[in-house]
Parts: sequence; C-alpha cells; structure tokens
Amino acid sequence: MTRIVLDAMGGDLAPQATVAGAVEAARDGITVVLVGVEEQIRAELDRVEGPTPNIEVVHAPEVVAMGDHDARATLRRRDTSIAVGIELIREGAGDAFISAGNTGAVLAVSLVRLGRLPGVERPAIGILLPMPRGVLLFLDGGANADARPSHLLQWAVLGASYMRTTRGLAEPEVALLNIGGEATKGSQVTVEAHALLAASGLNFIGNVEGRDLPSRPADVVVTDGFTGNTVLKFAEGLSSMLFEELREAASQSLRARIGGLLIRREARRMRDRLDYRVYGAAPLLGLQGTVYIGHGSSDARAIANAIRTADGAAAAGIVDALRAAAAEGEQAAS
Repeated sequence: MTRIVLDAMGGDLAPQATVAGAVEAARDGITVVLVGVEEQIRAELDRVEGPTPNIEVVHAPEVVAMGDHDARATLRRRDTSIAVGIELIREGAGDAFISAGNTGAVLAVSLVRLGRLPGVERPAIGILLPMPRGVLLFLDGGANADARPSHLLQWAVLGASYMRTTRGLAEPEVALLNIGGEATKGSQVTVEAHALLAASGLNFIGNVEGRDLPSRPADVVVTDGFTGNTVLKFAEGLSSMLFEELREAASQSLRARIGGLLIRREARRMRDRLDYRVYGAAPLLGLQGTVYIGHGSSDARAIANAIRTADGAAAAGIVDALRAAAAEGEQAAS
C-alpha cells in the first residue's frame, strides 16, 4: 500500500479543502498523511461527518505563504509543511508528496532535499490536460522559463516514460511545440531540439502548433516553461470566457433560454470532462521522488483527485521508471 503525503496548509482554500479532499480519497482506501499545523488539521477533521480512516497527521508549525518568493529564506525554514512533507518522502516514510501551495517553494525544497535523477539537468512540471480525445501531457508548465535543446529532449524522455507507466501506452507519441510544422521553423533552440528528438529513438512525430493542442496531436508535447505557462494561462482564461459567454447568450431571449435548458446537461458534461480537477495536480518530473503540484485554487475535488493520481503513479513505480528512462536517454545522448 502507498502512503501519500499532503501539504494540508497549501492552497488558497487550505486547510478546509485539503482535509476534505484527503478524507474523500482516504475513504477509497488510500493512506493519506496530512502535514501542517496539527491544531487546525484536527479541527477540520472534527467537522467531517462519518469516519476518517487511513488518515495520519504530522505536525509542521510553519506555513509558506503563497506570496513568499524568497527561495533562500524558504530553504532555511525546516519546519514548514512543505519542508516536513518532502523530508518524509526523502526518508521513505511516504511514496508521493502533493502541495497546492507555493510552487516556487515546492520546486526549491524538492530540488535540494530530493535531488535530480541522474541524466536530468532540470526537472519540469508536466501538466495533465484532459482533452476530448484523451489526456495530453504538456511540459514544461512553468518550472523553467528558459530551456536548452538538451532540456527539451530530457523532458520528452521523462514525459514518454510517465505516460507509458501511468497510462499504459506502449510507444507514446511525442511532439515539439513550435510556430510551424517544418523542422527548420522556430528559434535556434527549437531547431536544435527537433534534431535531437528526431534522433532520440522516441516516437517523435515532429512539430505541432498551438492551434493543434485542443485536438491532442500527441501523447506528450514539450516546450520551454515560459511558453508552456503562457499557453496554459491563456487556455484557462479562454475556457472561462467561453462558458461565461454561453451562459450570457442563453439568457438573452425566451428562445435562447429554452435552447440553453436543452443543452445544459451536455454543456455541464463537457465542462466537467475538460476540468483540470480531473487529475488534480501536475507531476514534477525529474526528481529522486514523486512530487505533485496542485493549482492554488484547488478545492476538495481537485485535492482528492490529486491524491488518486499520485497514488496510481506511485503504485506503478513511477520513480524507478523515470530513473531508467533518464539513464537510457543519457546513454543515447553520449
């Protein structure tokens, strides 16, 4: 059985949402270790109706604020819920760590306390995007604003291994986000990355453009963190705007209201199918440990699904799979 360590203080809605989500996932049989201010965690557990099996609490008296951007100061604080939780993973007392808190702090502490897998220069955030044709792993989601061609190759190797291990795909298709389909298009970095990917032995299908992403052109799409984060935030804003426009249009007249009622059920199904909360959190790939980063606004549903996602990956032996893939990639590149 796996033990999933959760930063109970991480996120805009913590600890209410984190504790509620943990209880929901724990009732599925997953053991969840809640790390944070014990008094606050216990108070939330007392509000939960019914039994709370498979829940453990580890006290961590300090909390990293969402707006705290001083990485050095964060690393000196050993009693935060992030630091204590990641230390549990390092010691083998947990199989995966999840936080919807300060992303920079999670990145910094994970790098220092867990370290990188051999052959990985920089870890990347892999965003699991639920598309109509299936899930797409998109990375880097924002851990690295700049990237070298070798980084893009390493992320492609890690991404393919993640999808092979967690999704059962024998030969995941890998693509490079670019401004055109031709191998010579884009910046010097993307041109060189295309050449590396084409010679890598991965199931590389070439370049894809931003307009291709909604149709899920591949199982894994790689880009630098600046571009990746920009694309993700634009997509999030566009999705919210479109649903708001549909809601507004459906209230303009009697005919529109009738039409809105007729499509309401299907519209809700579409919204739920494309909701980021389906997977709950994004894996930080390339570490000597399993770490997931959640959205700052994660509610109980997102937290519960993040725990389920991390539990499935840990049970599948994701760290060993990524370690083997990184070693093979390093050997092929040398």
